[in-house]
Amino acid sequence: MTQLDQPTATDTHPTPDPAHPNHAHPGHARLGPGHGRPEPGHVHPAPVDNAPPTRSKVAGALAALACAACCALPLLIAAGVLTGAGAAIVERTLLAVSAGLVAAGLGMWWLHRRRSARRAAAGGCADGGCAC
Repeated sequence: MTQLDQPTATDTHPTPDPAHPNHAHPGHARLGPGHGRPEPGHVHPAPVDNAPPTRSKVAGALAALACAACCALPLLIAAGVLTGAGAAIVERTLLAVSAGLVAAGLGMWWLHRRRSARRAAAGGCADGGCAC
């Protein structure tokens, strides 16, 4: 080993030997068999879909619309469209509908994530590729 091959205080990697079969440039990780590619016949599970489904987005949008309508009640009373008693009934109804839509949207999102995770976990067995 020559003086150039000796690691210095600033270089933690010795000079690589290009003739060596596992040759890698300094700072680069050596790849194992297959150079990081999956082995033939290896099946990666499908990724879990964490995004909310469209039906949850629709339920959330309807809940926001119900909240906006509830906030617009004072304007409807001032315009003479609703009376005080009618506004009280409509307000309680809109709040209940909004809460129900929020709960339904979150429930649908949770169910979607659960099904997606279950599908991803069972992905290797679906086509007979596992030893179950």
